[in-house]
Amino acid sequence: MQVEAAEASMRGTETVVGAKPAARRLGRVLVGRRRRAAVLLLALAYTAAMLMLTMGGGEGFGSSGVVEGALGPPGSVYRSHLVFERLLPEMRAFASRPNPLVTSHYKKSGKQWKPCISKRLIHSELPPSNGFLIVEANGGLNQQRISICDAIAVAKILNATLVTPAFHLNSVWRDSSKFGDIFDEDHFIESLRKYVRVVKDLPEDVFLRFNHNISIIPNMRTKAFSPPSYYLEQVLPKLLELGAVRIAPFSNRLAHSVPMNIQALRCLTNYEALRFSEPIRTLADNMVDRMIKRSFLTGGKYVSVHLRFEEDMVAFSCCKYDGGSKENNAMENARERSWRGKFHRPGRVINPEANRRNGRCPLTPLEVGMMLRGMGFDNTTSLYVASGKIYNAEKYMAPLQQLFPFLQTKESLVTPEELAQFKGHSSRLAALDYTVCLYSEVFVMTQGSNFPHFLMGHRRYMYGGHAKTIKPDKRKLVQLFDNPNIRWDRFKHYMEDMRRHSEMKGLGLRKPQESMYNLPMPDCMCQQAEARSRNTARN
Repeated sequence: MQVEAAEASMRGTETVVGAKPAARRLGRVLVGRRRRAAVLLLALAYTAAMLMLTMGGGEGFGSSGVVEGALGPPGSVYRSHLVFERLLPEMRAFASRPNPLVTSHYKKSGKQWKPCISKRLIHSELPPSNGFLIVEANGGLNQQRISICDAIAVAKILNATLVTPAFHLNSVWRDSSKFGDIFDEDHFIESLRKYVRVVKDLPEDVFLRFNHNISIIPNMRTKAFSPPSYYLEQVLPKLLELGAVRIAPFSNRLAHSVPMNIQALRCLTNYEALRFSEPIRTLADNMVDRMIKRSFLTGGKYVSVHLRFEEDMVAFSCCKYDGGSKENNAMENARERSWRGKFHRPGRVINPEANRRNGRCPLTPLEVGMMLRGMGFDNTTSLYVASGKIYNAEKYMAPLQQLFPFLQTKESLVTPEELAQFKGHSSRLAALDYTVCLYSEVFVMTQGSNFPHFLMGHRRYMYGGHAKTIKPDKRKLVQLFDNPNIRWDRFKHYMEDMRRHSEMKGLGLRKPQESMYNLPMPDCMCQQAEARSRNTARN
């Protein structure tokens, strides 16, 4: 009996042990089936979504009302032309009353900001110069402005005499203009003479010391955003030893935060000393007058747009639009012409879909037009478009012109004869655009760069710390533009919210690591109590 019991026990144990592998096999089979079922369900859901999109069913899926494109999440693919076709009849019929151009600026209550550079400047007799500072400004017009303002500040730190900056011949802009071609050189020197010595050329005796060869003068290669202490510890000893030093390239070579009197010099240079040369000022003033006269339907007020849709900008962004393989090949050739293999270096990954989702793609003229019409600017609005040569302009500009028949550019505002002296000089042409945008009622930026950031700061300086500036949230925009089934009322609601948000953000104070060229408060401006009206005073 004991033997039989033992044998039975052993048989039971063998049965349990044998059951475990079987159970595991069964579990794997069930998991595999579940996975296949899940994949099948996802495929069916995707197919249904594509069918509904194709047939125009519904406004979209999910709370955002955006349909996912076949090539990625919402906003990955350029489909704005489809949204344009859908909304065009309603955009044409819509008339805004009142037009945002004739409404008052958004203002925060309390004290108002006014320019007060003179209060921040420390004026004393200049000591003997420690030598000559030579810099080479690089980049486009406003990067050059940064270099010039920073060079004045560095010259003050070093107690050096600044030679008016030379401009680097950029491979993209290819502008051979000299300082005096763009800026009023005599006014520049005179405006700064109490604070920094500036000369047009290196004196002959110093030039002779270096065999009339600027490149022999030691180049103090300086890191970006270097503090004043670096210049005193590293550059000043060399300046005292040789009598002249050179810094090239010189762009963003001084920290944002510097002593108050040095910052005030930057303000003085940017907003007072750096005025455009007389030929630029004369034509630019005429252009502003013509824009005002042509804006009679909105009381002489107009909107300016900085449109970054030139070939080099589109190519550099590595974004895809609706031009297919022909456009892709053209952009690849443009990248190779200007940047010589930069985009094919090992480890470089180009992801156009991610670029678009993250708001890094330049807005097309069509997208700008839809955005502004949604924000309430109807077809009576005068629009000035500041830009270089628009990529494939015949195709891409037509929708914007259709939405805003009172659209102007520098080419339409002036005669070919008036513009002839500036042709081939991108910085001088940019100076014309800059001036017209500066005096517009509303300024619209479409892509981050030095031009809109400088302009935003200048407009804040001129208009009491705040100016109507529209800085769209492109991450939100691309999702709306990726939904061909969106309704006009919903699109308009989002655009009006975006405009109000932009205007409320127009007033801001500079933080330590931010640029005073974009935020001139509190470095260049002071708060003053808002003056009471005469009626209030009498009461």
